[in-house]
Amino acid sequence: MTKVVDMGGGSKKWCRFCGSSSISSVQLLLFMVVPLIVVSGFVSVILGPLTSNRVLFISKYPWLWSSTSSTLPTTNSSSSSSSPVSSVKESGKRLDFLSQVGVAQVLNMEEAISNDSLLNRSSTPPHDIEAAIQINGGPKELNVYMMMNDSVSGPATINVSASTNKSHNATGLDRIEAGLRRARAAIKEAKHGNQTQILIDPDYVPDGPMYRNAKAFYRSYVEMEKQLKIFVYEEGQPPLFHNGPCRSIYSTEGNFIHGIEMNEQFRTRDPEKAHLFFLPFSVVMMVRFVYVPDSYNFGPIKQTVADYINLIAGKHPYWNRSLASDHFMLSCHDWGPETSRSSPYLLKNSIRVLCNANTSEGFNPTKDVSFPEINLRTGSLKGFIGGPSPSRRPILAFFAGGLHGPVRPVVFEHWENKDEDIRVHKYLPKGISYIDMMRKSKYCLCPSGYEVASPRVVEAIYGGCVPVLISDHYVPPFSDVLNWKTFSVEIPVKDVPNLKKILMAISPRQYIRMQRRVVQVRRHFMVQSPPKRFDVFHMILHSVWLRRLNVRVPNDADVL
Repeated sequence: MTKVVDMGGGSKKWCRFCGSSSISSVQLLLFMVVPLIVVSGFVSVILGPLTSNRVLFISKYPWLWSSTSSTLPTTNSSSSSSSPVSSVKESGKRLDFLSQVGVAQVLNMEEAISNDSLLNRSSTPPHDIEAAIQINGGPKELNVYMMMNDSVSGPATINVSASTNKSHNATGLDRIEAGLRRARAAIKEAKHGNQTQILIDPDYVPDGPMYRNAKAFYRSYVEMEKQLKIFVYEEGQPPLFHNGPCRSIYSTEGNFIHGIEMNEQFRTRDPEKAHLFFLPFSVVMMVRFVYVPDSYNFGPIKQTVADYINLIAGKHPYWNRSLASDHFMLSCHDWGPETSRSSPYLLKNSIRVLCNANTSEGFNPTKDVSFPEINLRTGSLKGFIGGPSPSRRPILAFFAGGLHGPVRPVVFEHWENKDEDIRVHKYLPKGISYIDMMRKSKYCLCPSGYEVASPRVVEAIYGGCVPVLISDHYVPPFSDVLNWKTFSVEIPVKDVPNLKKILMAISPRQYIRMQRRVVQVRRHFMVQSPPKRFDVFHMILHSVWLRRLNVRVPNDADVL
């Protein structure tokens, strides 16, 4: 049964296991993990080993793309045993083909980087992904990243299939890929086309500089609503699977897992109709019930995920068919990226939806998704939304938070109790409200903690305070669609001593524009139950949908 929580609009279904559990960690571990391992072993006995002597393995460093090779590196199967690929007829031929067209790759990453970037990072090299997809020697189709950005210089190259088409009866996968081709064409046309056909939308039509390309975004979103189907693997039991937190700093993890499993529009029970496949495990729950406290040993968590992948790969054909390129995992825990190293294909090929979107630790914006960290202490947004107008915000900048991680000590060193305009506190004085302080401030400082993401980014947006992102290597949420430089300030850590000078250099007129845009983009970060169009749930789906548009999964008939 699901718990019922009041989110300000009546009783609504919400996440399981939101409160504390009365079951011990050891009991849950024995109850959940042992049967999973037994079933996985049984499948292995029946089906034989899940690896082949010609298995394609993935490079250890997925963000270092080769500029000289058009295929993924191969190695002997003895070098790894955690990558499940079924032994099928002519498997070598199939895997070679998958390495060419199954996973879209940018061959020369330098060609995909330009000055006016996709991410517009002030502290890291920009990542303007302007790729082209060429399928089976056919005409080039623009990569959706390019479609979202008006300022492009030209496409980088995507690998081209060396095989020829063979006539065969249309399959579900053929129809899926045909629909994706139509979606790419529609998005490309919308980028420079007229908007008369979409202005009648009763809910919302994206417009303004907050979007990289509002027309392309809207057309892509509509195509997603028309087409997208997601298959959620049913294997696994709560609390490790099909469950997650919904009243904590990791609430977006549990909210999405619950939301997609309850969704009737995007979820399909027929995997043959699915564009994407979701792995419904919760890293937060594994940290709680599988990880041994203070052991600093990720082994049990990674083994649990590896066993789960072996199970679904042995039971279903879809993981092996695409080498995970149409699969996605989601985690808001700091250890989400490390958990993805449980399987080479999970790390290299799958779409990783992460709060901890750190490019220096392997986050790859060409295939991975950054989503927001939202701290829902009570499961409700009541009291968080809204704030006064710009003229009624007397404080220049504000921050209050613990002293942890490498960035915050720098902020405290230069600004704690140093300036009346820059209010920086470890702990607020008794009787002072954190939310009220945010609402009295023009800018809200959002320095990274232990990891790059911070819930203060969304808290600032909720309160109408312009967020100041102080971090290095962070990819803000939904950067494929949102132009963060138009409604936030991004400051590298080295510039913290110049914080006041940077903020004072922003003119009052420009600040007012930025503050109004914060209010406008707020809808994309709202947690709704049930989810509503363009809210955070749908924005996560849209970002995953964009990555799926960049991949062509070959049909068996193409390669046999």
